[in-house]
Formats: sequence, structure tokens, C-alpha cells
Amino acid sequence: MSITAIRGFNDILPNECSKWAKIEAEARRVFALHGFLEIRLPIVERAELFLRTIGETTDIVEKQMYLFKDNGGDSLALRPEGTASAVRAYIEHKLYESPVTRIFYSGPMFRYERPQKGRYRQFYQLGAEVLGDAGPFSDAETIAMLASLFTNIGIKGVSVNVNSLGCEECRPSYKAMLSEFLSAKTGSLCDNCKRRMDKNPLRALDCKSEHCIEATKDTPSIREHLCTGCKEHFSGALNALDALGVSYEINPRMVRGLDYYTRTTFEVIATEGLGSQNAIAAGGRYDNLVKELGGPQTPCFGFAIGMERLALTMPEKSDTARTAHIITMGDGTLKTAMEAAATIRGHGVPATIDASSASLKSKMKKADRIGSRFVIIIGEDELKEGLFSLKDMTAGTQERVTREALLEKLADSGK
Repeated sequence: MSITAIRGFNDILPNECSKWAKIEAEARRVFALHGFLEIRLPIVERAELFLRTIGETTDIVEKQMYLFKDNGGDSLALRPEGTASAVRAYIEHKLYESPVTRIFYSGPMFRYERPQKGRYRQFYQLGAEVLGDAGPFSDAETIAMLASLFTNIGIKGVSVNVNSLGCEECRPSYKAMLSEFLSAKTGSLCDNCKRRMDKNPLRALDCKSEHCIEATKDTPSIREHLCTGCKEHFSGALNALDALGVSYEINPRMVRGLDYYTRTTFEVIATEGLGSQNAIAAGGRYDNLVKELGGPQTPCFGFAIGMERLALTMPEKSDTARTAHIITMGDGTLKTAMEAAATIRGHGVPATIDASSASLKSKMKKADRIGSRFVIIIGEDELKEGLFSLKDMTAGTQERVTREALLEKLADSGK
């Protein structure tokens, strides 16, 4: 019987891993330039952490969390998102002793949901959190940092959607008004929105059901009900985005799926290639979460990137553009091939060696199948002359070159 992966738990194959490595390397560079330090968080946490922070009426808590008991009887969960874990670590290790803490993390998350394009039950996120800064500029600068990352890795066709969800002062009255508005639309709402209408009516604005979208199209905007403080904060964030040169759209229907958000929220949307599930990054402000988990009152802002979806939007580019495949033909050529490979690798170019006894024709076919752009042939004639036969598989050209010329051509191919 053939054993296959569990549905929703996918393999990340080598050609995709190269994209991921590029994203992760550039993210580390950009985040570091903005003062963020890496934190590594456990995959398994106490279930209570997520039950308390994410919200009882969210899909995650209701039907998506992987919950289990360990041998000691403790209720545990595979983490469904990273912010709660980051906040737990922030409190536990007293990182709040620093006025402002900037951290980022990466790794797998787990949710039992219907697998679809770019979404899996084990999925990967890159996240960043700013803890201790209440100003709207912090919101805008963090969004701008994310936008610069996407630009640097060649992502095009994205839209930044922003909204404000208000705070504990102004949101309750809006939720009460919204609940009353929705009660007149009950017959048109999906079962999920009906069930959550009293506890969290905001979720109806984010529902993807066509019936719910139609029923809520005339819903009053939450921005019309913001308190003075929230209005000023949102205006400050938008002004800062303008100053930082970040294009955005105000989306009053964007409420996010987690209960801990306050004030500024945002999503980065891929405008093509992903269908309706097109958010590649999202986040917002959560000024009360640290206190709710037992820490000091701490204003926070953060985001998470969905790695699978982001990789799908990246431009396709061959990772074999500078790969050298060395073929040995004849006695005494392997030593020279190994020395050449070490030199080539020392110059940052990947190199492999085929030292098998197969024919040259067979070896060339193999080099073509593995996708190497450059094939370096070392035979007895090349050994006597101190040269290398270099074939450019893309251009279809072949020439004999010195070691110095070989390294120069390999270096130029990466420019």
C-alpha cells in the first residue's frame, strides 16, 4: 500500500523551497533594518492561551483548533497563529522591561479547515510584532516595512486595505447597533452569522457568503461611530502612510477574524492569481491583549504573512541559472573535477559532479534533465591542455576556457 501525506499537510518541494528561502532571507534583512529581533516560539501551547485570546465565536476556536491532552492530562493545542504565543513569551520573560520591543518569528501553524489553493491545515507564517508603542506612526511604519519587503522580492499587483475597528469605548455601541440592523436581515444570513449575531455581529461584515454580502451591503460603517481618540489615531495612521508613500484603500467591511484587534487593522491583497482567498498578509493593533493575559497595559501592533500564498504570487525564476554540472571523462580527471568544484563553490556558484562510467551522451542528457545551465567537461584532452570545455545549455554554445575565464563566465551569469 502506498503511503501519502495527510490531506492538508503538504510537502514543500525543492523548487518551492528556493522561493521560501528568498522570502525568509529578505524578510530577515528588512526586519533587522527596522530594529526587529527574532524570537523562536514553541509549536505546542496550553489550549487556554488561544481560547482566551482568539475569541470564542471565531471559526478557529469553534472548529479549527487541533486540541489534545498530553500524558499528564494537560489540555494543549497546536498553535493556530503566532501573536498569542509572542505575547505569552513577552509577559513570561518580562520583555516589557524594554520601552518598546520589536520581534519577528516564523514557522508552522495548524488549523483544521477545508484545504484550498494556498491554504493548508499545516501552514507557515512569518510574523512581526511591535509591543509598547501606542502611536499611529508605528502602525504605518510597520505596514510600510511589509510593503517594502514585497517590493524587494518582486511581488506586483497587491493592494493594502485598511480599516479601524474602534476600541472598548466606541465599539460596543456599534456592535449593538449592528446586531439590531442584522436582526432584520436574519432570513438572508448564513447559519454562522445567525449564530454569532449576538456575541460578535462584526463577523457578518467579513463573511464570504454571497447572501450575507448582499444582506449587509448597506450596513453603516464603523468609522461613523468611532470615538474621538480612535478617529484621531486612524487619521494619524493614514497621514503617516501617505508620508511614507504607501498606497492604500479604506475598506470598512474588513474586520479581521480574531477578537483581540482594536483600532487599525489591515490586509495586503493579491489582486490576481489567488481567487477569493487572496490575503497574503494581515494584521493590526491589539492594545489590550497583553493585559488580558496578565501583563502590564501594553499597546501593540503586528502582522503575519501567509508563506504558501505569498510564494504563489512570486515571479517564476529558474534557480539553475548559475548551476555548474561537471562531467568527468577518463582516468585522472576526478581529482581535477573535485578541485574545480571546490573553487566554483567558493565563488558562490552551486556545482555538482558526475563521475559515473556512463557515456558522454548519457551524461549530457542527465545534465539537461536536472536543469543545469552550464556543463563543464573534463576529459583527458582538457587535462593535458589545462583547460575546461564549457557548454552553455541555454545558449547552445561550447568553448574551451581557462580556469579564470570559467569563473568569470559563471560570475557574469548571475548578474
